[in-house]
Amino acid sequence: MSNLEADPGEILCGPGGGGDGEVLEGRAVPLGGPRAMRVTRTLPHVRRRMIGAWCFVDAYGPEQAEMRVAPHPHTGLQTVSWLVAGEVLHRDSLGSLQVIRPGSLNLMTAGRGISHSEESRLGLLHGVQLWVALPEEHRQTEPAFEHHATLPVLSGPGFTATVFLGALCGVRSPATAFSPLVGAEVVVEGEARLPLDPAHEHGLLLLGGEVAPLRPGPLFYLPPGREETRLSGSGRVLLVGGEPFAEEIVMWWNFVGRDHDEIAAFRKEWMEGDGFGVVRGYDGAPLPAPALPGTRLKPRGRLR
Repeated sequence: MSNLEADPGEILCGPGGGGDGEVLEGRAVPLGGPRAMRVTRTLPHVRRRMIGAWCFVDAYGPEQAEMRVAPHPHTGLQTVSWLVAGEVLHRDSLGSLQVIRPGSLNLMTAGRGISHSEESRLGLLHGVQLWVALPEEHRQTEPAFEHHATLPVLSGPGFTATVFLGALCGVRSPATAFSPLVGAEVVVEGEARLPLDPAHEHGLLLLGGEVAPLRPGPLFYLPPGREETRLSGSGRVLLVGGEPFAEEIVMWWNFVGRDHDEIAAFRKEWMEGDGFGVVRGYDGAPLPAPALPGTRLKPRGRLR
């Protein structure tokens, strides 16, 4: 998917919260224009830029909606598509054509550059779109696409977790990851004690039902040092986490880079070149890149 804001700004981040966790309220963003479906964006946040290598969290639905995201570029990241309800058709400049449905994973590695589109018919849609920043040693890797219809499951008292990226308590996804992290959907029934890697920071997002201490909308941040978190109720939760990302990055529009000049070069290539390839089969024009801001973009760490 895409960051479709017409005037995307640089996200500046302040210090994080204390050891008891931190509530990151989301903001509503139209996906494709004022009449399009809306998403709730909790990362990047004004107080926290990343959780591990996870740098972008959009949640949408459940609602009757039609998704139509025209071809657009990415660099330096992976896109992670996860659905709770509905189906979405992915196309990309590698020639990939893949429908994603609940319980399966679409993972696109942009690397040095790729373009893609996402679309669905009018119907019930509910899911999340996530980005993972690639570390320096891998960010120029060749673009790639993976679809995983079957994913491993970790079960414990009061919960069942489908691990779609990285690893959780020794259960590892077959999807390609470039840094130590975890992405999982956790179904909670009753009193759950969810194991965590104490070297990781984590975020929890309620996807449906009622699960304490979470509430609909915000992302709940947990700092490193925890070996478990306790959840209670009946519902569905997104878990993302990873080792704190040590590198400084620039995030602007659909690009992750390392400085202003690199972002400007990505934009120019998208508007004037052919380095991002062509998405074939989409009925419509590609998305134009917005204008760069009047001031230079600065590389920043996960916190200011």
